[in-house]
Amino acid sequence: MINKSPLSIELYNTLIQDGYQERFAKLVTDNLNTDFTARRMLGYLAHYDHLPEVEIADEMLAILSDRKQIMDKKAAESYNATWNNYQQSGIFDNIDE
Repeated sequence: MINKSPLSIELYNTLIQDGYQERFAKLVTDNLNTDFTARRMLGYLAHYDHLPEVEIADEMLAILSDRKQIMDKKAAESYNATWNNYQQSGIFDNIDE
C-alpha cells in the first residue's frame, strides 16, 4: 500500500464526500500522495461544486507534470552547484598535464 500524507487522506475523504466513487478517489490519492500535490488538488476542487471525473483526472496529470518539472529543476540546480564546487576547488586545474 502506498503511504499517503495527511492532506492526501483529506483529499480522499473530500472526494468520497463529494460523491465520487471509492475506486476513483483511491486512484487520485494514490497518485497525489504528498501534501504538496494533494494541497494543489484540494485548492482546485475548492473552486467548483462537482466536476466530471475526467476534469479531475486532467488536473491530477497537470499537477504531476508540474511536480516533475520542479523536481527536475531542483536536481539540475544541485548538479550545477556540485560542478561549480569542483571547479572552484581547483580539482580540474592540472588535468592537461
